[in-house]
Amino acid sequence: MTAVPHCPYRQSILLQQALAPDKMRIAFLLGAGCPVSIRLPTDPPSSSTKPLIPDIRGLTTLIHEKLSTPGEFEGDYSILMNRFKDGIPANPTLEDILTHIRALQDVVREGNIDGLTKSSLAALDKEICRLTTAEVGVDLPTKKTPYHQLATWIGGIKREHPIEIFTPNYDLLVEQALEMHKIPYFDGFVGSKNAFFDLTSIENESLPPRWARLWKLHGSVNWWRTESEEVIRREASSDEDRQMIYPSHLKYDQSRRMPYLAMQDRLRSFLGRGQAVLITCGYSFADQHLNEVILHGLRSNPTAICFGLLFGNRADYPEAISKAAKHPNLSLLAADGAVLGTLDKSWKTEEQRDHPLHNVSVIKRQNNPAAPEEISSEFKLGDFKYFGDFLARQLAWTGDDQVTQNAP
Repeated sequence: MTAVPHCPYRQSILLQQALAPDKMRIAFLLGAGCPVSIRLPTDPPSSSTKPLIPDIRGLTTLIHEKLSTPGEFEGDYSILMNRFKDGIPANPTLEDILTHIRALQDVVREGNIDGLTKSSLAALDKEICRLTTAEVGVDLPTKKTPYHQLATWIGGIKREHPIEIFTPNYDLLVEQALEMHKIPYFDGFVGSKNAFFDLTSIENESLPPRWARLWKLHGSVNWWRTESEEVIRREASSDEDRQMIYPSHLKYDQSRRMPYLAMQDRLRSFLGRGQAVLITCGYSFADQHLNEVILHGLRSNPTAICFGLLFGNRADYPEAISKAAKHPNLSLLAADGAVLGTLDKSWKTEEQRDHPLHNVSVIKRQNNPAAPEEISSEFKLGDFKYFGDFLARQLAWTGDDQVTQNAP
């Protein structure tokens, strides 16, 4: 007997119903794919577009090109990259490079490694962070991006529990959208000019539910570590401050005093108690540290569920698929199919043109131009742009039972 395929319309309804109750604990994890979904015209203009912020591979390529050009850092960067020639890791990313630089700084002391000294490694670290900030420290281009739609959705329903937003991204796009829509939020820092990290407020928070919570899992372009080992949030820095993006350089005992583990603890705490819904978008499940936190939470709390909205097809996410096959409360929804209750299946091909979420979360795609009769359903919510429209549509239907009545 042929296995019955999953229905993309039904899963869209179930996701919408999971987000609807005002008493449900809801969180979003927004990965690097979210700013990639916002497309900008190229310069000079062409028929193609470019992402607002590149993904980690795109950032790595841009920074590699800039550090490989003749200049102050070319020689040291060449020596550093030569250390990856044996292919461990293969095709290193920006974060792999930062990890290696910081590991070398911990052991080089007053000597050198392949001619790299502690000061030259520190200079490379700082320059990579500066170049990264130049690429990710951008403004939202319009007032109608998916980030704005998410902010509108957060402010549109009075809830018993605060909405929590987790992101490994270093940019300030979520902050911009929340502030533009006058959504109050708490990010672990208190103050104005030199906002300081306050662990006590995180652990014993008593802010009202209308305040969103924003947790930057890998730091932010406006986090700085001062000479006195304080962690502060501010726009500018002094020459002695160290920018805190990507936590690879912190030892475990130091991390207990730093924001990174506190942010991960918030994710662990969210998943570990009561009914909880975590929606990931733009996240590829490539970060093993975050995967460990998510999967541990799902194992320890069967009433928690994670909807992983994947951009593209299931074949692009083999590791995530293998995890979902072992965790029934991890649902992965990709363009061509889904893993639901550990069952990996394609989508049904029947088109439901009268369904309220047709062309919102589900579209029809033609697989073979030579055979127009060969069509299949394509689930689109893994694209942050479509997910923003999905949230906006839900707000329009708040209090309306039309969606439930049309559920297959």
